[in-house]
Amino acid sequence: MKLWAGRFSKEADKKTNDFNSSISFDSRMYREDIEGSIAHAQMLGECGIIEKSESALIQNGLKEILTDIDSGALAIDPDAEDIHTFIEGELTKRLGQTGKRLHTARSRNDQVAVDIRLYLKKRAVSLREQLVELVSVLCDKAEKYSETVMPGYTHLQRAQPITFGHHLMAYTEMLLRDISRLDDAYKRMDEMPLGSLALAGTTYPIDRNITAKLLGFNSISQNSLDGVSDRDFCIELSSVLSIIMVHLSRFSEEIIMWCSWEFKFIELDDAFSTGSSIMPQKKNPDIAELVRGKSGRVFGDLMTLLTAMKGIALAYNKDMQEDKEAIFDAFDTVTMCLTAFIPMIDTMRVIPENMRRAAAKGFINATDCADYLVKKGLPFRDAYKATGTLVAMCIDKGLTLEELPIEEYKSVCDEFDDGVYEAINLEKCVRDRKSLGGPAPENVRAQVNRVKRIIEEIK
Repeated sequence: MKLWAGRFSKEADKKTNDFNSSISFDSRMYREDIEGSIAHAQMLGECGIIEKSESALIQNGLKEILTDIDSGALAIDPDAEDIHTFIEGELTKRLGQTGKRLHTARSRNDQVAVDIRLYLKKRAVSLREQLVELVSVLCDKAEKYSETVMPGYTHLQRAQPITFGHHLMAYTEMLLRDISRLDDAYKRMDEMPLGSLALAGTTYPIDRNITAKLLGFNSISQNSLDGVSDRDFCIELSSVLSIIMVHLSRFSEEIIMWCSWEFKFIELDDAFSTGSSIMPQKKNPDIAELVRGKSGRVFGDLMTLLTAMKGIALAYNKDMQEDKEAIFDAFDTVTMCLTAFIPMIDTMRVIPENMRRAAAKGFINATDCADYLVKKGLPFRDAYKATGTLVAMCIDKGLTLEELPIEEYKSVCDEFDDGVYEAINLEKCVRDRKSLGGPAPENVRAQVNRVKRIIEEIK
């Protein structure tokens, strides 16, 4: 029987029931629904709203239902309207009239609001652990390759020399911000709405502080309308998840390029690659490609939530049932991506000699060549022009700046001498970039140590 059956003279059409039902996706919150109900029942007993003996019976009955669902002894009925209806119905089957007292001073509106917050709090904690693990893996890689010279790019053109360790640490900064955003979203989500009821609270003498403490919430919602109609936390979490996917997608794009024969800076482990059905030589970075592709799915979940909420008058509306599929899918997708992405990064093989070779051929020490002249007293714009002329000369002769004879340097500018070769040495170019945040190996190692300290503090 539907919880709202008293108002209606006949059963709803089966197609209507199917369309209205949410059991197919909200059943995953069975544990949280039971946790919330146990806390609610305890509060009702302590406040004298129901007899303490009845409160104890209800709590024990709910715990037994949880045990039975966990063990498989009790299957969730797919024909139930939602998880709340199923659990309350099962409790009533077992306890009779006593089971019916559970819903005193509660509505499904505040019940689902507390369920989804409890569920998402757990998911946020689990996702945070994955992000910390990825940061840790990147730190270990960056420390190992803190002196591995590679070209840094702008516009996908070789630009200036950096190290592979420096490049990896750029992603740790992004991920640390992701963790910070997730923590901020968690704080705003950590507010208990139970006690708001349908929209206007209750005349029963409930104590919401008891329930909040039992459920581990940091605070209590202060407006009953807002308590049941707010899904800001779903939107905010979805936004955080979308930004995480932006970062994973950008990283995946680079992994895909680095694996190609045109770069060949890295090679992925066989366990995280696939082959071709027709081309036996192929080793495809499918995991990275899937992560890149699934970013659009998470962005779509954010758009779903924004669109669902944008035109809803207070308080609860059935549109809000759409929140769960979107936010659940966003969490599922990001979690799945990280589960594959972390070991893929951890096991990838780095090929330093290819990175060094690419750095040597890209004239990425041209800025250092110009700076050499500036230190001799030339204005930067004159030094820039002279170096540009040298690069054109190298391209014409098929040489690098390191290979160009000193006579050619002097033909462009008399200020050049043999010291220029030391100035444009790629390893020296990187070592000398000691400005805070720069790619000097000592900087990279210091950054690794800093980030490791941060993740130890925030674990």
